[in-house]
Amino acid sequence: MLPLPSTVRPFAFSEKQIWVFIVFLLALLQFSALQVPILEPDGALYAGIAKTMVLKHDYLNLYADGHEWLDKPHFPFWMAALSFQLFGFHTWSYKLPAILFLLMGAWYTYRFALSLYGNTTARWAVCILLTAEHLVISNNDVRAEPYLTGLIIAAVYHFYQSVLRPWWYHLLLGALFTACAIMTKGIFALVPIGAAIGGHLLFTRQWKLVFSWQWLVALAFTALFIMPELYALYQQFDLHPEKIVFGHTGVSGLRFFFWDSQFGRFMNTGPIKGAGDPFFFFHTLLWAFLPWPVMLYAAVIMFFRKWKQQPEYYCICGALATFILFSLSRFQLPHYLNIIFPFFAILTAHYILSLHTAKGLRFFRTTQYTIIILLAIAGVVLDLLYKPAMGYAWLVPIAVLIVLYMLLHYWFDKSTKEAVFYRTVAMSILLNLYINTILYPDMMQYQSGSEAARYANATIPGVPVTLYQHNSYSFEYYLNAPVPRTDTAVTGVVFTTPEGLTSLREQGYDYTLLHRFPHFYISKLDMPFVRKATRASALGEKMLVRVKKVSP
Repeated sequence: MLPLPSTVRPFAFSEKQIWVFIVFLLALLQFSALQVPILEPDGALYAGIAKTMVLKHDYLNLYADGHEWLDKPHFPFWMAALSFQLFGFHTWSYKLPAILFLLMGAWYTYRFALSLYGNTTARWAVCILLTAEHLVISNNDVRAEPYLTGLIIAAVYHFYQSVLRPWWYHLLLGALFTACAIMTKGIFALVPIGAAIGGHLLFTRQWKLVFSWQWLVALAFTALFIMPELYALYQQFDLHPEKIVFGHTGVSGLRFFFWDSQFGRFMNTGPIKGAGDPFFFFHTLLWAFLPWPVMLYAAVIMFFRKWKQQPEYYCICGALATFILFSLSRFQLPHYLNIIFPFFAILTAHYILSLHTAKGLRFFRTTQYTIIILLAIAGVVLDLLYKPAMGYAWLVPIAVLIVLYMLLHYWFDKSTKEAVFYRTVAMSILLNLYINTILYPDMMQYQSGSEAARYANATIPGVPVTLYQHNSYSFEYYLNAPVPRTDTAVTGVVFTTPEGLTSLREQGYDYTLLHRFPHFYISKLDMPFVRKATRASALGEKMLVRVKKVSP
């Protein structure tokens, strides 16, 4: 048998076949977050709201902290409640619909990029999207953004298709996805959708389409599809001006939905205020879009340099209009950016694939291999600082990486663009697999609410536990019993703080300690907590106690 020539590799897989394997791993990576308890405060709050919907058999009114709640629209809660009805109250049943919507967003990112730029850009855009660091991390702290990520890119894709061909079918779907996005976060969802479609038509001077009556039809259907949200808000708040909301009576749910929750936050005049920094999202992208931020910034710069030669303006308009709006707003959080990551992913993939000169390829290789090395160092340093009590479980992702890198070594010449790209993806898979399967599960022992609920379910099943001068959304969600709240002394089983126990003693109550729980908000990590040597100083404490009145 003649030996193989040195240029022939023993595995003859196409780039598409490799991509299918990688995307399978990326999908598994998203689902690996299903086993991590829901983070406080917001994720657990939203899970508790959906749980209350199911327990009360009331899908119109929103309740949190034991009272009427007006902040977010209903759609994510309806989706979580549907999952609860089908599967019961679990961590995974809350996160599952959100991750499915995120994967739907990946599918529509593929379809949109395929229509705009072809197969390879579409494939790479999906990989970039599903490795964007904050998108993966957010699967552990599920809020509205995974839903929005899928709904917004789906709406843009169908409106885009409605421009290219007989439009009624795609126009209807575009309006439906737009309405669901509005019922997820409010009317600001119109910004990325409208900017993407309208911006492209304006910059390509398609005036006939800009003023087409089909957009009035789309707007009418969108208004029709959001009627369930408007009806729910009207029933809960506008029909009952006597209710106290945000410390006031006469609060209109419809006004809050159309104005205060969006423009009120933007202008900092609504009931929920913030303090914004116009450069906040510029530096947030440097870690939130890892391992691709340098390529993204380069892609945007190059897009503007070759503005007149660009084949489309959907992605740049949808992304930058939203980015600018967020930057000007006074209310800013890192996860807000997630919803425009599909646009960023397409822009970045197209830019990388446009690099053909030796200088451009060297820039790509140098940048991404540097990021790979830095991520590897960061992962090792993080593990050494935190020192999770997981034995040798960290060997599992290491083994996955070694196998993956061996395969990539055979599949690609190390100097090719494909090799650099997929090795970057592989490093992201490794880092986030470590975070989802080792780091976060170990950290969750310090989320006192979920740990206390697990302990109470095992030792005093079915017994109501009162939150005394204390609040814990994760405790309320995970406890399989009623959780009343009070600021006045009570008897029975109580979950409280050291300050709460002092208050009980001062009022003539005694208690029997059932268990102590270390406490830290895992969604707000800082260095004192991450370092094992200083962790004890960063921890608070919560107690589960049985309270009784001392006889006079």
